[in-house]
Amino acid sequence: MELKPNYIIDNKNHKIAVQLDIKTYKKITDTLENYALYKLMEENKDNDKLSLEDAKKYYQSLKH
Repeated sequence: MELKPNYIIDNKNHKIAVQLDIKTYKKITDTLENYALYKLMEENKDNDKLSLEDAKKYYQSLKH
């Protein structure tokens, strides 16, 4: 993934924000969501386990 940020600057030429293309933004958010799900699963690995199908349904419910 190649990052091509566009920086938004204030009148003193300080970077105050960044723009990313949608494809890059989507990759970043998908990666963060997957990592968060992984960490949640690791933290709860000794608790009740979900079937693969139930886990998929639960994960999809988080996206809404």
